[in-house]
Amino acid sequence: MKNPYDVLGVKRDASGDEIKRAYRRLAKKLHPDLNPGDAKIEQEFKEVSQANTILGDPKKRKRFDSGEIDAGGQETRRAGGFYREYAQHDGGSKYRASGHGAEINIEDIISDLFGGGRKGARSGARKGADVSYTAPIEFLDAATGIKKRLRLSDGKVLDLSIPAGTTDRQTLRLKAQGGPGVGGAPAGDAYVEVHIQPHAFFTRKDFDVHIELPVTLQEAVLGATLHVPTVHGKVSMKIPPGSNTGSSLRLKGKGILDRKTKVKGDQYLKLKVVLPDKIDEDLKSFMERWADGHGYDPRRKAGMT
Repeated sequence: MKNPYDVLGVKRDASGDEIKRAYRRLAKKLHPDLNPGDAKIEQEFKEVSQANTILGDPKKRKRFDSGEIDAGGQETRRAGGFYREYAQHDGGSKYRASGHGAEINIEDIISDLFGGGRKGARSGARKGADVSYTAPIEFLDAATGIKKRLRLSDGKVLDLSIPAGTTDRQTLRLKAQGGPGVGGAPAGDAYVEVHIQPHAFFTRKDFDVHIELPVTLQEAVLGATLHVPTVHGKVSMKIPPGSNTGSSLRLKGKGILDRKTKVKGDQYLKLKVVLPDKIDEDLKSFMERWADGHGYDPRRKAGMT
């Protein structure tokens, strides 16, 4: 008998709610009424149900964790029967779950599957299966929002609306874009997990955007007004005279939209002073003249000497 934690795909310290969610997800996927005649799926469904019988009951879970019962619910010191049975019952469904785990209510799962409750199951109407996909999305598209047509690996085409502020690994639901229903029942839903691609210079922290901005020696010393990129387009920004590598500047409201508060985060620019690719004689001569009498030790200030 397989380890129930492995069967449900949860960690040993999973909460009761995490176990319930894992069981419902797997039961909806593996229910034999959706996979008629598939003995392998039927066996997997039984394993999932048995695992939930053990882990869905706090007392049985505690006894399993302490080694008093095995994965089948049997006493480890004496023979015992399964705690779960599978049999026809008066509701018309092929499978029923006995024991504490049934409190999750497999009837609700069946209702979810068939879109019309037990009556829909008896009449042959079945809601279409839900399907899951992953989709790569560009950083700026996720930050500002976009409507995008995706051609998936299975050939299916989905029109996806990416809301502004979408986060990496967020799952978007497309209603009725899953498998077709049977007997007039509605189609299932499509769930698209968004994988945001890294950007060349923007990074995101919560709703703020961070960027390292290269500046020239003269811009750092004398100050300048520069056109700098943001996720919303370029804006003008003043670089104060005497700026140094590591100096941080803020552009208020140029970050990513928080859809709950309707407020945009900020953009932070960390300056990086960059010398020319080639030091010519003019710059070299100037620095030699300037250094005579203007020496300074940045390492001493940093406590390195």
